[in-house]
Amino acid sequence: MNPAELNQYQPVATFEKLESTQHFYRMEKGSPSRQFLAGILVNLASVMVGTALGWTSPIAPKLASKDETPLDTIPTASENSWIASLVALGALIAPFVAGPLAERFGRRLTLLGSSAFFIVSWVLLLTTGTVVQVLVARFLQGLGVGFVMTVQTMYIGEIASSEYRGALGSLMQLCIVTGILYVYSVGPFVSYHALQWACLVLPILFAVTFFFMPETPAYYISKGEKERAVESLCFLRGKTVEGIQEELNEITTTVEESLKNKGTVTDLFRNPGNVKALIICAGLISFQQLSGINVILFYSQSIFASTGSSLEPAISTILVGAVQVLASGATPLIVDRLGRKPILLTSAGGMCLSLITMGLYFFLKHIDSPAVPSVGWLPILSLIVFVTVYCIGFGPLPWAVLGEMFPANVKSIASSIVASTCWVLGFIILQFFADLDKAVGSHWSFWIFGIFCAVAFVFTFTTVMETKGLSLQEIQDRLNGKQ
Repeated sequence: MNPAELNQYQPVATFEKLESTQHFYRMEKGSPSRQFLAGILVNLASVMVGTALGWTSPIAPKLASKDETPLDTIPTASENSWIASLVALGALIAPFVAGPLAERFGRRLTLLGSSAFFIVSWVLLLTTGTVVQVLVARFLQGLGVGFVMTVQTMYIGEIASSEYRGALGSLMQLCIVTGILYVYSVGPFVSYHALQWACLVLPILFAVTFFFMPETPAYYISKGEKERAVESLCFLRGKTVEGIQEELNEITTTVEESLKNKGTVTDLFRNPGNVKALIICAGLISFQQLSGINVILFYSQSIFASTGSSLEPAISTILVGAVQVLASGATPLIVDRLGRKPILLTSAGGMCLSLITMGLYFFLKHIDSPAVPSVGWLPILSLIVFVTVYCIGFGPLPWAVLGEMFPANVKSIASSIVASTCWVLGFIILQFFADLDKAVGSHWSFWIFGIFCAVAFVFTFTTVMETKGLSLQEIQDRLNGKQ
């Protein structure tokens, strides 16, 4: 077919009218650059999340110092636990608000709204003089974290083509640990107020840049706005109207089938495929938290100080943060080649071994073993291995899997349940870790987390379904036992 013949064809609304040019438009390659642009900009929100999660590590020593704290009193141990754990409590509540808002107003607007929580929280932390104001700010950050982690998976899952969905989904973890490294690197070396200013810049940058990105095609189709869905998909794929017709028809079919009956919690549990997806996603996210990752992120500087290592705790923490970023950067490169399941299995096994080793060091320290000085390098090596395998697997992939497992009519409900499961466990672990550590010792604390990672390995091997290279419809077919 020569160019002159192609000129007679005009954009049309249905794939059936394109039969004579079917082969040509299937061959239209387009460009992935725009969906990656949208994926990177939406993940600026993940950097905001990372700053909130890593904030306590460099700030806790400042709040405890009479020379550096902006507060009128030094926080007690109980208040420090609440300062750490209130982020998880806010993130627990947020999904039940964020999910319905994403369905009514769209994924894009809901994500833009999340930046307001972070902006207000950093302003409160800049102006605080009391522990109460810090607690309010941390709760608002938790709401922002919950909004982002609930809706962003929906956004990525709906803008990404099947061959790039794993890579784009795993960007969340890379950007979260980038935010953590940001506060780890800046916090110990600047004043309390300077760090808050440095963090305030990020939500403003996110709001300004992500404002220009499109809403997802699936959301527009669910609202009957097919023309806007076409515009969005053309932008994201870098193709003509004709070039996206096949994918548009597939998205339309998937969404319309899902929306025949408005999704409710009952619908989520009535369908065997949805139940299986919920077990997989809730299980993965539960083991993510039960690995003890938030304890390590929130208290890393204190953990290193307790090891007695000759390396400065702030430097050790920065080193671990840098390893997190490097490891997370590897996931988008390998996830669509190796698949989700093999990476998750490697991650669970590696975390288990490193946590048991970390516990062994603290056990030797507990019994005043003479071997402790000769293995002073063991804690930092163990944590480097832990964060490496965590950031490659159990950090990003549970969220990536969540974004692709559920049909449109129950996706927001399922995302809310899974995200809340994550933060219930996160809150409990952060709130009671200090008591657990005091009651059984640091060695048993790490061994308990290691046992959970061993169970995570078994769960992944026996229950998790591989989704590499599958379209959203193919994933639904397999969950429901269809060939």
